[in-house]
Amino acid sequence: MKQIESIKESGGYLNRYTHASQYNNCDMTFSVYLPPQASEGKVPALYWLSGLTCTDDNARTKGGFQRFAAQHGIAIVFPDTSPRGDGVADEPERYDLGQAAGFYVNATQDPWKPHYQMFDYVTCELPALVEANLPLMPGVRSITGHSMGGHGALVCALKLPDAYRSVSAFAPICNPMECGWGQGCFGAYLGDDREAWAAYDATRLVAAGARVGEILVDQGDADEFLHEGQLLPENFQAACDAAGQPVTIRSQPGYDHSYHFIASFIEDHFEHHAKALGA
Repeated sequence: MKQIESIKESGGYLNRYTHASQYNNCDMTFSVYLPPQASEGKVPALYWLSGLTCTDDNARTKGGFQRFAAQHGIAIVFPDTSPRGDGVADEPERYDLGQAAGFYVNATQDPWKPHYQMFDYVTCELPALVEANLPLMPGVRSITGHSMGGHGALVCALKLPDAYRSVSAFAPICNPMECGWGQGCFGAYLGDDREAWAAYDATRLVAAGARVGEILVDQGDADEFLHEGQLLPENFQAACDAAGQPVTIRSQPGYDHSYHFIASFIEDHFEHHAKALGA
């Protein structure tokens, strides 16, 4: 991995890297914030998964995360949202499919399969890479994200409960099998068999028996995508209630889908994860 940027912030360093991904068969870019405590020893990590149209840069510049990461001594890992490059399949006329819209699944269909292995990239390749090269505690990690990334965070934790100490999400796409965004991407990446999609649907995973610790979700009640039926937190709440999966879904009056919303409540999420990470 090659460092291409380093900025001092809140006593630590916000670094950016590139590397050749064996899983996605292309060069990938990601960022890591190392808190000041990382200069003295290894620290736990919180993975942030971003949403549609984003790169690793959106959250690290808009979310206000680094101050709280420094307070708690937690590193933040910001993956990109998809593979990229001239040889990587894309739908340039669509913002919700292709590059910047990887949906954190392992694609099984062409032309997406050779590059779009984002679930394995986020859960296997990237953690192994950063834990081998940076002062991060091996295996001591939590995960969170926004919108498509909130979907990714929930799915990663539910599918691999031993890999993450805690999980939270902001305005996640909770039931992608039942919304336009999810149906469009899942059909392209995973094929026509809808039951194959259930492996990447947080609501269906909970209904099928997947369990984690307490899940924290924040959702703005003025979120345009909530009212368009893309997010469906009520379906996730119902599945958790029926299965006995602990979840707190907080409806935040007046907040939309933007990083203004995320920045307003990210401190609560750091406190949620710091307890689980022992930070």
